[in-house]
Amino acid sequence: MKKKFINSVDSELPVLVNFYATWCTSCKFLVPILQQVLTEMGNNLELIEIDVEEQPSLAKKYKVRTMPTLFIFKNKEPLWRHSGMIEKAVLKAAINEYS
Repeated sequence: MKKKFINSVDSELPVLVNFYATWCTSCKFLVPILQQVLTEMGNNLELIEIDVEEQPSLAKKYKVRTMPTLFIFKNKEPLWRHSGMIEKAVLKAAINEYS
């Protein structure tokens, strides 16, 4: 059975949630940045990727209208949000703020 989204973001660690679409060019450009951040952050960060076409109810719930849209959750609470491309340093600074 698939874990419910809200249980997936129930963590003491920051959980980075990437709302994306397979047709989104910017989303594809963001992938290597996310991979680098995950590698550099190690076990201090979790990543969940949500395809908005497969999970439209989640996209609607969090008012995602632009892809990519990133959230940082901690203990089920969305603490930070960013839509569009983002530099690695800016993303890491946001994650560190909520670590």
